[in-house]
Amino acid sequence: MANITPRCYNEPSYTRYPNFLLTKSQSHNKPYHSEQIGSLWFIHNLLGSAIFHCINCPTPLALSNDCFLTTIFLLFENLEPPETFPEPHLGRWYFIAGAAPTKEELVTFDPVDNIVFSMATGSAPMQLQLRATIRMKNGHCVPRKWIYHLTEGSTDLRTEGRPDMRTMLFSSSCPGGIMLKESGHGYQRFLLYNRSPHPHETCVEEFQSLTSCLDFKAFLRTPRNQEACELSSN
Repeated sequence: MANITPRCYNEPSYTRYPNFLLTKSQSHNKPYHSEQIGSLWFIHNLLGSAIFHCINCPTPLALSNDCFLTTIFLLFENLEPPETFPEPHLGRWYFIAGAAPTKEELVTFDPVDNIVFSMATGSAPMQLQLRATIRMKNGHCVPRKWIYHLTEGSTDLRTEGRPDMRTMLFSSSCPGGIMLKESGHGYQRFLLYNRSPHPHETCVEEFQSLTSCLDFKAFLRTPRNQEACELSSN
């Protein structure tokens, strides 16, 4: 696959962006939750990284297409999720691609051909149940399941039994797409999912461009050469 050049915008300073973020809170006349404040600092650091690593882009693009402003929109959206969350994200998803700072943080997906997921409401309030079936490259099917705990006022998800793990949920510009950012002890990665097992190629290219702009240079795309396994109802 051809190398994807990050679509970035030359920006000399990011000192004004925290003020921009605070303005949104003031305009809504409501304070951020403690979890949102943590997300605010996380976003501040990611934006700084995006500027630092994309400062030398050869040809800045128009603001409407610039990955830096897209990053602001996507990450800032995490602070105040839509009132319908999580309903639009329930149902079936296919794992398409992943990006991380190093290849080691994606090595768990090396033997994978494809993964199909199903997201449903949990048995208790503020819970989501995630089921998956992994089709390995050797043809075997491996079932998995997790329970996510929702965070009030945020799209942050906490995995039951994994106190070190944090999952942040973002929308995607790709039709039928969604992005997750997973982090835990020794790893962090962005993951791209779609309602279709074979989304348009531009969806993957835009995902790689955006994550590369955040210095997530290691990239993995699932082959999806085999038929997806059946999802277990248990």
